[in-house]
Amino acid sequence: MRPNNALIHRRTALTRLAALPVVATTPFLASCAGPQVQQYAQEKPQLDLRTYFNGTIDAWGVFTDRSGQVVKRFTVVMDCSWNGDEGVLDEAFVYSDGTTQRRIWKLKAGPNGTYTGRADDVVGEASGQVSGNAFRWGYTLALPVDGRVWYVDFDDWMYLMDDRVMLNKATMSKWGVTLGEVTLSFTRRTPLAAKSGGCA
Repeated sequence: MRPNNALIHRRTALTRLAALPVVATTPFLASCAGPQVQQYAQEKPQLDLRTYFNGTIDAWGVFTDRSGQVVKRFTVVMDCSWNGDEGVLDEAFVYSDGTTQRRIWKLKAGPNGTYTGRADDVVGEASGQVSGNAFRWGYTLALPVDGRVWYVDFDDWMYLMDDRVMLNKATMSKWGVTLGEVTLSFTRRTPLAAKSGGCA
């Protein structure tokens, strides 16, 4: 049987896509299978996204492919601020291969712990919800690959650990196929307990 050239091209593109320097600090993926964010409603400490993402935050992370191999390591410095229900998260990435990236999120808080957000490389609007110590965030990212644009889905979970640290794990998929995972650790430069509200 002769190989299907289109299928070979698709597999090659997916392999290259899995090696791209992309992060999540990720439409919202509400699946019946797997955990739902409401299951964490009683978990402590309670996460207030506007309080945590306010000021300067440092992050360290890795991107792993489908086999679990670390493909990229990176650091992030986030400058975050809020004006009422509207927030700006300015993320500056530095990758282990020397490349850099910048993403500016514009977030809006809604009712019942819901949030929406936009960024230049996000398709449409991201959406998510906070419950207890957890935040689930879903979005589609437009990524240039070999002269084409690929639309990749992110299912992004964050868990507040204490007054400084939050852990983040995001699954990256295309056509329902998992391409890899992104794992990060966020650390606030100013502990939440030492912050008295308002802008940092």
